[in-house]
Amino acid sequence: MQMPYSVIEKTVTPYSVIEKTVKTLNARRKTISGAKVLVLGIASQSDIADLRESPALTIIELLRRRGAEVAYNDPYLPFLGHGRHYDLNLTCASLDHLGRYDCVLILADHSGYDYARIARESRLVIDTSNATRDISYPNVVHC
Repeated sequence: MQMPYSVIEKTVTPYSVIEKTVKTLNARRKTISGAKVLVLGIASQSDIADLRESPALTIIELLRRRGAEVAYNDPYLPFLGHGRHYDLNLTCASLDHLGRYDCVLILADHSGYDYARIARESRLVIDTSNATRDISYPNVVHC
């Protein structure tokens, strides 16, 4: 049985996230090379500390390959080290100075984040998880 279109969720791939990020930054006269990007929520699902099959790891690597300066925040994962398919060596960044980033990229919508504050204090927010669905700011873009 085929499900109605409205029930089928849109699949967001790491490459589509990178493409959307590049296009959105370019529209704001900023290149990905040299851009400061904060990735929020790197776990594979909301409110857990599991990296298995997390697209965030690939997204971080792709951003770095394109020359972005990448930081991350995830309350469930204080450090990203070396894994079988990645070598990131990053420590969880603070959310105190969101305005210093060219782009804040929301990947996992952890319930502990204050999305209204994140949208208000950030230059640009690209939301891949629909965490900002009830927030209407001109700097928030959905992916």
